[in-house]
Amino acid sequence: MRLLLVEDNHPLADVICRALRQEGYVVDWAKNRREADNWLLGQSYDVVLLDLGLPDADGADVLRRLRACGSRTPVLIMSAREAVDERVRLLDLGADDYIVKPIALNELEARVRSLMRRSHGIADPEICLGTLRLDTAGHRALVGDTPLELSSKELAALEYIAVRARRIVTKEQLLQALYGWQDDINSVNAVEKVISRLRVKLEGSGVIIRTVRGLGYSLVTDENQEA
Repeated sequence: MRLLLVEDNHPLADVICRALRQEGYVVDWAKNRREADNWLLGQSYDVVLLDLGLPDADGADVLRRLRACGSRTPVLIMSAREAVDERVRLLDLGADDYIVKPIALNELEARVRSLMRRSHGIADPEICLGTLRLDTAGHRALVGDTPLELSSKELAALEYIAVRARRIVTKEQLLQALYGWQDDINSVNAVEKVISRLRVKLEGSGVIIRTVRGLGYSLVTDENQEA
């Protein structure tokens, strides 16, 4: 899952980036409105974390421009402004959530997970397909009651595909969700290797990662697998 953090406070941004990356997210960091606009033009994001007090603009300008382009990407506002009128204003502009600084990291992480589930129409933090149970809050996957031993990339790929179950996920989408610009990887091989390892570990779970030739992958249950 890929996030964009728009925050000009370097020490705070460093703490947030470290915490979210430890949870398995890919995080890009923009320090001002110009950088945020550039990132948003070039990448797709699952959630944008947006500070209001940017050095070159009010963060609300980033939100306005994003919504004016028709983007539905969830936006979480982070601000020290506590006034109710201000929160209402930002929500009416198209923000999806609002958190007041100083920020508790565990609350921030929970709000990010909630926004991701909501954007995909998932109410329960646990996704069940076949005997596979994916606990998005606890960052773990189980087959029945047996935990799967997954790397952080494997778990992130499984979660990305699972929330889009029975829809096609392209290799490019997985690449953006799993790897940051700084990662030195062979894009095609990296994604294919993660999927290959996942297929082995999902054997007996009742779900299959199906290759859709020329398009990408989809997660289906055994009974929905085409003959």
